[in-house]
Amino acid sequence: MKIGMIGVGLMGHGIARNVMRRGGFALGYFDHPGNQPTDELDGLGATAFDSLSDLAAASDVIILCVTGSPQVEGILTGEGGVIAGLKPGAVVVDCSTSLPASTVKMAEAVKAAGGEFVDAPMTRTARFAHEGKLNLLVGGEAATVEKVSPVLAAFTEEVKHVGEVSAGHRLKLLHNYVSVGFMSLLAEAAAQSADAGIDPESFVDVLASGGGASVALDRLSPFIVNGDREALPFAISNALKDFDYYRQMSAQAGAQVEIADGVYGALSKVVEKGAGDAYVPELVQHFRKG
Repeated sequence: MKIGMIGVGLMGHGIARNVMRRGGFALGYFDHPGNQPTDELDGLGATAFDSLSDLAAASDVIILCVTGSPQVEGILTGEGGVIAGLKPGAVVVDCSTSLPASTVKMAEAVKAAGGEFVDAPMTRTARFAHEGKLNLLVGGEAATVEKVSPVLAAFTEEVKHVGEVSAGHRLKLLHNYVSVGFMSLLAEAAAQSADAGIDPESFVDVLASGGGASVALDRLSPFIVNGDREALPFAISNALKDFDYYRQMSAQAGAQVEIADGVYGALSKVVEKGAGDAYVPELVQHFRKG
């Protein structure tokens, strides 16, 4: 199979390198200013395309790793987009974090064009993408998932088939709601602790030995103790986007969003201050008084 990659960013670059290095697949990618440097991919024999439709026409599997639903919709259905060049039987794999309702609509458009679609959002960070150890939540028909399983295996540690199309994106939004929600709560507590002059190591130790022990604490403690944000290179603006998607999904389902609204408001204030590019661990600093 020939693989087309759209979105060679922090996560997509790792996916692309492992599709080639570990999977041994031929790879083409969409040449875009938002890409990470592609020297390594070019050195491995990747081919750059300046046309989405041409990339699609040359690919059996097209992997999307972009910001969200507006970008996915534009890439697939826009003028000169992927659907314009889609090969019969080709599979679109959307590794982005997208709205489930949009995912269903895009899957129908791909199917109408003669292709197949799975949503396969990720639940780990860029370091795991680089190492080829991402975890995926995959929605789609079992036969389609099986068809692309050798490609997914090239850049993952675990692949969970969680249901029909859009189930992956729904679970990813639920996951990020809980994960970012935990970290936001922890960041607010850490900010209050710092304002009160509590030793940061004592704060972390008390939580770690009690009910605060969690992955959220593991990811934020390097910043709490040493000011090191790199344990979670995930921008606050992206966290806010995911929370907005969760709220939209919940509104469509008629679900309660009172807690989600509170966290969304706290993140919004940080982004409105111009700190959207800061990483989530830096919420600790932005939540401090003054």
